[in-house]
Amino acid sequence: MAVLLAGPANAPKLVKCQAVLLSDPKIPQSKQPHHAALELPEKVGKPLTRKLRKVVANAAKKSLEELLKRASTEGYEVGGAGLVVGSLVDPATLHNEHIRAHGLEGQLFRTVLEDALGEQEIPCDVLLEKTAYITASSALRKSPEEAKRMIAGLGELHEGSWRAEEKLAALAAWMALRAEYR
Repeated sequence: MAVLLAGPANAPKLVKCQAVLLSDPKIPQSKQPHHAALELPEKVGKPLTRKLRKVVANAAKKSLEELLKRASTEGYEVGGAGLVVGSLVDPATLHNEHIRAHGLEGQLFRTVLEDALGEQEIPCDVLLEKTAYITASSALRKSPEEAKRMIAGLGELHEGSWRAEEKLAALAAWMALRAEYR
């Protein structure tokens, strides 16, 4: 989920909220590239995973470029980004193959977005989902509760869902906006 906010940083306004594609709909296996190879022999699975990882990287790059183009068309310049992730655990430390596949996919999705943002020279910070509001509170100079209320308020005019996923994306965007104004 991508959320674009406009300043001022102490009173951000919601500009856009939309999904960011990290896979190719024409290649269903690209949604979970490491899962696709779980049951395959290594000789077949590794090349498939490499191929699907490239599909994910290309999808992320294309999706980000489209988002930035739309923002520019509407008169906005993206000056920073934040990514919210479920875990920063090194997938290599996970012993269960299925759980490791999830970890590798999470790591892949994060790194392809970081790389795509880097190519566009957009600084990016990473927030851990379970501590996002606590981490953000000092940067935003708001208590976690105040930040939650303000984020919830951003969604009042939004058409569509405003669930935890959208709220966390908005929190990350707010932190990026705040960093831009420092």
